[in-house]
Amino acid sequence: MRTRPLGTGGPQVAPLALGCAGMSDHTGPADETDALATLRAALDAGVTLLDTADFYGMGHNEDLIRRALSAADREKAVLSVKFGALRDPDGHIVGVEGRPAHVKNALAYSLRRLGTDHIDIYRPARLDPDTPIEDTVGALADLVQAGHIRHIGLSEVGPGTIRRAHAVHPIHDVQIEYSLFSRDPETNGILDTCRELGIGVTAYGVLGHGLLTGTYRPPAGGDPRSSWLPRLRPGHLAANLALVDRLRPLADAHGIGVAQLATAWVLTRSQGDLTVVAVLGARRPHRVEEALAAVDVTLTQADLDRIDQAVPAGAAAGSRYAAPLMALLDSERPAHPMKTGDAS
Repeated sequence: MRTRPLGTGGPQVAPLALGCAGMSDHTGPADETDALATLRAALDAGVTLLDTADFYGMGHNEDLIRRALSAADREKAVLSVKFGALRDPDGHIVGVEGRPAHVKNALAYSLRRLGTDHIDIYRPARLDPDTPIEDTVGALADLVQAGHIRHIGLSEVGPGTIRRAHAVHPIHDVQIEYSLFSRDPETNGILDTCRELGIGVTAYGVLGHGLLTGTYRPPAGGDPRSSWLPRLRPGHLAANLALVDRLRPLADAHGIGVAQLATAWVLTRSQGDLTVVAVLGARRPHRVEEALAAVDVTLTQADLDRIDQAVPAGAAAGSRYAAPLMALLDSERPAHPMKTGDAS
C-alpha cells in the first residue's frame, strides 16, 4: 500500500491501521492464536500503524504485539500507544492520569512490554482535567528529546486543547471517533484545526462498533456493549440498522460490502493537507483481507452525495457513548473526570 506522512513531519503510514484492542478481551473473549495471525497478516499486507494502549488487557495487548513483531517488522511498524486510563481489578475505568511523573512511568512499562527502545506515537488516551495539557505534553516533549518516543499524539480532544498542546510541541496525530455514524469532527472544528496545523487524524470506530459492517446481528439476550454504547440498545438499534440497509444498494453497485463502503468513505476524508487513516479493529486474518478491499474503492462525488442522502450527518440514533463516558471527552465539551465505565 502507498504510504503518506501522518501530519507534517510525521511517520509514514498506510491508509489503514490495525486497532488491536479486541485482541485482548476488550469487548469479549479473544483467541490468542487468531490474534497473532491477524497481526502477521496485517504486517505482511503492508499495514504499518498498530494502535494499542497500556490498559488493553492490562498490558496483555502490548505483550501480544511484542511476540508478533520480528526485528525486521519493528523497523517497518509504527507503534501507536495510548496511556493514562486507570482501571480497577474488575476492568472498569476509574480515572485519567496525565501528570508528568505518570507519563514517564507508564512509558517505561510500555517499552518493556513491547520489547522496544522507542514508541513511534505516544498519546494520552483522554485529557486529564486535573493536569494542564501543557504539563502532559511537556513531559512527552522531554521523552522525544531523550529518544524514547518519536512523535506525540492526542486522543478525543477538542480544538482548544489541540492548539494548546501544539504550542508546546508539534502534535502529529489526533485520534478521534469518525464514521458515517459519528461525523461531529466535521463540524466541531477538530478536522479544520488538524488541517490548519498539519496534524494527521487516525479515525477509530469507522464501522460504528460493528453496526456498519452490514452483518451485525444482536446476540441472544442483547449485546452487553449496549451498557456503554447506546446505539446498540433496543430503542435505537432498529433505526440504525435501517440506515445500514440504505447503504446496501450503494455497496452492491461497487461490488463490495457495506463495511468496505463505510471504510472507503472515511478514506475519502484524506484530502490535500489532511491525512486521515482508518483504524480497523480485527481479531481474525480474513478480516484484514476484507478491510484491505476498501483501499482500492474509488467513490465519485455522485457516490458521496448518495451516501449523504442515505445516511445524513447526525442520523444515527443514540449518542456514541453512555453519559458518564461522554462527560469525560474533551472533544465533546464540557469534559469532566472519568468516573466509571469503559472506553476505546
